[in-house]
Amino acid sequence: MQGIVEAIRKAARYVAERSPLRPRVGLIAGSGLTAVAELATDAVRIPYGGLPGWPNAGVAGHAGELRIGTVGQLPVAVLAGRPHLYEGHDPAQLALAVRVLAALGCRGLIVTNAAGGLSSDLRVGDLMLIEDHVNLPGLAGLSPLRGPEVAELGTRFVNLRDAYDPELRGVALRVAADLQVALKRGIYAMVGGPNYETPAELRLLRLVGADAVGMSTCPEVLAARQAGLRVLGVSCITNLALADAPVSVTNATAGRRYVGATGAEPPRHGNAGAPAGPSHDEVLDVAASAGPQLASLLRGVLAAWPEEPNC
Repeated sequence: MQGIVEAIRKAARYVAERSPLRPRVGLIAGSGLTAVAELATDAVRIPYGGLPGWPNAGVAGHAGELRIGTVGQLPVAVLAGRPHLYEGHDPAQLALAVRVLAALGCRGLIVTNAAGGLSSDLRVGDLMLIEDHVNLPGLAGLSPLRGPEVAELGTRFVNLRDAYDPELRGVALRVAADLQVALKRGIYAMVGGPNYETPAELRLLRLVGADAVGMSTCPEVLAARQAGLRVLGVSCITNLALADAPVSVTNATAGRRYVGATGAEPPRHGNAGAPAGPSHDEVLDVAASAGPQLASLLRGVLAAWPEEPNC
């Protein structure tokens, strides 16, 4: 774990040498959410490949850049893309970027993702404010907090009672109301992927109260809370993950009905009569369509971001 501390320091120095800005808030742009990644103006762009020890974001729809700029008057750091557990990365690698942002001075983090909707209240293209999460890989021990305790990273036993900051959620809801943006609320579940969930697994997720499911976000939130950052999370519902879906419906008004969460579709071997899942291109298309509305919401949230020392 001491090696992680040195990796954080090296990456933070590398970024600080390339931008004089000291970001207060970090943003993570999920799959296809290019409009979120473009929020920072006059940004210094640093490809992930140039950052010491930085894991690559190898999935389509992730630009793979760290952007240091401003939104209004607020200095921000935007992660245009993220690595995933299913790419073979260790959970600590998934958390490295957030820990570097904390070392650079960020005191808040906004996480976004593309997710499959489990709740009957959700439709394709909806935005869902994350109120809590169910971290299935974390429950199985795949956590960025695992390993020897290192004081520089924060406490090992992180309290997640209010992992998603209540005050920031209130700000988001007020901004959404002012902008007339429909902002649903719900619980996000993380699965490891890259395979889609079985119908039984989808029923299980609904039984435990999950409203949306995806393959990211929770490791970043854990690292942020360990470092003392306040967290806001929003999911873009790019498809519907329904265990009882008999057919695939691609009309966005009706919603896409399929078995599985977001991500690249695996090759099919037999079972030709099974309902077709969405392609990754479809997921990216929906995210791109909903992205400008999400970006508008987040721009308003950042304009209303609480002042120090409360942030």
